[in-house]
Amino acid sequence: MADSRRQRPELLHRRVSGPPAGGLSRGDVASRMRHGLANQAPDATSRSLWEIVRANVLTLFNAIVGTSFVLLLLLGSWQDALFGLSAVGNSVIGVVQEYRAKVSLDRLAVLEAPRARVLRDGTVQEIATADVVLDDVLVLRAGDQVTADAAVLESGGLEADESLLTGESDPVDREVGSEVLSGSIIVAGRGTARVVRVGAESFASRLTADAKRFSLVNSEIRNSLDRILRWLTWALLPVALIVANGEMQSRGGWEQAIASGAWTSALVGVIASVIAMIPLGLVLLSSVAFAVGGVRLAGNKVLIQELAAVEGLARVDVLCLDKTGTLTEGQIVFDGVHELAEPAEPGWEHALGWFAADPEANATSRCLEAAFGHNGGNPAVSSVPFSSARKWSSVTFDGGSQRRGSWILGAPEVVLTERSGAGAVAGSPAGVALGKAGQLAASGLRTVVLAYAGDTAIAADKATLPSDVKPVVVLTFREQIRPDARQTLAYFREEGVALKIISGDDPRTVAAIARSVGLDVVDGYDARTLPADPRLLEEVMATYMVFGRVSPDQKKDMVAALQRRGHTVAMTGDGVNDVLALKEADLGIAMNSAAAATKAVARLVLLDGRFDRLPGVLAEGRRVIANIERVSKLFLSKTAYSIAIAVSFGLLNLQFPFLPRQLSFTDGLTIGIPAFFLALMANARPYRPGFLRRSLSFAMPAGLIVAASLLGLNVYANSSGSAAASPEALQSASVLTLALLGLWILSVVSRPLDAKKLAVLIAMCTALLVLLNLPLAQEFLKLTLPPADMLWAAGAAVVGGGLVLEVLAWVHGRKFPR
Repeated sequence: MADSRRQRPELLHRRVSGPPAGGLSRGDVASRMRHGLANQAPDATSRSLWEIVRANVLTLFNAIVGTSFVLLLLLGSWQDALFGLSAVGNSVIGVVQEYRAKVSLDRLAVLEAPRARVLRDGTVQEIATADVVLDDVLVLRAGDQVTADAAVLESGGLEADESLLTGESDPVDREVGSEVLSGSIIVAGRGTARVVRVGAESFASRLTADAKRFSLVNSEIRNSLDRILRWLTWALLPVALIVANGEMQSRGGWEQAIASGAWTSALVGVIASVIAMIPLGLVLLSSVAFAVGGVRLAGNKVLIQELAAVEGLARVDVLCLDKTGTLTEGQIVFDGVHELAEPAEPGWEHALGWFAADPEANATSRCLEAAFGHNGGNPAVSSVPFSSARKWSSVTFDGGSQRRGSWILGAPEVVLTERSGAGAVAGSPAGVALGKAGQLAASGLRTVVLAYAGDTAIAADKATLPSDVKPVVVLTFREQIRPDARQTLAYFREEGVALKIISGDDPRTVAAIARSVGLDVVDGYDARTLPADPRLLEEVMATYMVFGRVSPDQKKDMVAALQRRGHTVAMTGDGVNDVLALKEADLGIAMNSAAAATKAVARLVLLDGRFDRLPGVLAEGRRVIANIERVSKLFLSKTAYSIAIAVSFGLLNLQFPFLPRQLSFTDGLTIGIPAFFLALMANARPYRPGFLRRSLSFAMPAGLIVAASLLGLNVYANSSGSAAASPEALQSASVLTLALLGLWILSVVSRPLDAKKLAVLIAMCTALLVLLNLPLAQEFLKLTLPPADMLWAAGAAVVGGGLVLEVLAWVHGRKFPR
């Protein structure tokens, strides 16, 4: 790549020993390649595609459902095997969800530079990043991203931006012998560096190694559903045995049932009881609700990396914010000029124009380009590039169109006090300038002073400040605050979400930024003094809001300390230094300007970088959680009454009162279809922990009420001694009773009823009425019109059970108010 920048005569004036002057030879490179010393890091995630499929398909839960499905097909009852579609849907969604995460992790890349510039066989060559080998000589220029850890051999004002790695936004001067780390970006100067670590050993690769390991976002809903499924899985076998015994006994005993062939219908009853216990639709509907939430957020430029992350922000009670790239836009902007003398030293505008136009200018000087023009003029006699170690740069002119003499641009406390040692005298020009700069710095602004040194020339090879310099103007710079930061932070505070500002910058600067976005902060905490003891760290995290000089490992530890205190933590960031913390947090959020590695591990990515998208994410998460909790009461009520019916009927040697297809019918009308609409409706109820406890506290007694009503109906029918006790009539009456009580539960969990919910309820009642009177449906479901006494018994069971459900709803509402 040809370099279009002007070169200074003093460039690359310092050297240390290293590889041959011409770089490695072709043979050297080939030898290192053979020995595995190339810049290739392993990029596989922790689970292969087969492992993902196996984890989501080959489960005990799926084995039970699959076995039941196959048995029904073998028995010729394919109509009763419709539940298999839900099981397939659950497995497919699980595989797709984890595979998408795997693909994101496989693309994890800290180094975004597609090519590297190296010196080999005496010539500069461009090669693929992966082809860089140990001891290669990197040729570094402004704008390059360093592709491997390297020791600096030659430096001409070489400065590296390591904000993606360390979080510190100030460029770092890289002298001969120091190291430039992979992932950092050269922002000023040029030089060469010998590669000392490649591939997995490089700093960037080590930093993100943990990020490549797959993990799912912590989801209360998913965790609760998994817990329920584990409980049910272990309960299935004993319940199935009880039902099997009851079914066989109700058909004359095991020997007679086997001899007569009645065991086949008994097996269908066992399968029906087992499948009824499993809330297949709840898992599927939860995934659908998450997916719809993800689609809605995508329309608002928010990318959901994992479906369950939709829920995450609604549960968050602590939001950790990285300053650079989150509260600020990650760049320095010119703020203003503050003149110190009347009149100001002539020619200062032209000097600033030269500093801004210098090809080796650092990021701060380049900010001046729009305000101070430079037409070329007389060339500089000499110049000293900016160095973060010196904290100043200079230029010397010999007259002509620009005033003769030397101009110095740098940190006020260095330029104006370094030569005197004791500091500037109060009231002197230097003292006034330092006082002015101090006042401006206290407000959160960065300050730089422009000073004039008269005819004194500053040589590039002897970069020392003259003894007599005159301050001319103070320049102020600021980080660009995101315009949406103040309003968004105010929203989270109103919602009871605690805020923690965590940055690699100076704590005083971070505190000033925090104050500028409306946070009540006095001082920032210097993370270099954070206690190592975990308990003390927890106390510090609970006490302070703003932290500066935080290392990547400390960010991770700080998040963990908050979690140990019982908090649900979200972390925002844009640098590679944030990767470990984002991985540790309950919810990682990356900005669009983030490094590729950061976006790969984040659960949410704000594609347009608008911080004010987060309240919308919070609202969507609340809708998903509240609605899934509502529909979970439907599904878990069904699980509860299924278990209660199976156990009670089995112990009383009664036939299970439903066919699998009949349960599919009632489930669809009272749970599946209405739950789909309920899960997608608006719901702004704030998040409250305890989703599973609230759901079960309603579902379990509701299930027992339904089971008691059905048991009473069946006991009455079997004790009446009439034709009412025929299996077909009893099944039909049981289906009617279950359907009506299911609709009663639907009306209870849908409250408060609005027009949409009422429409769903009326539609389900109408569908039930139509299907029960449709001949084709009656034939498929094996339903008949029960005798009058059975209809009266069913009605009594529904009314009695419904009234008790109303009492339950009142008690539950008092205990868990909306």
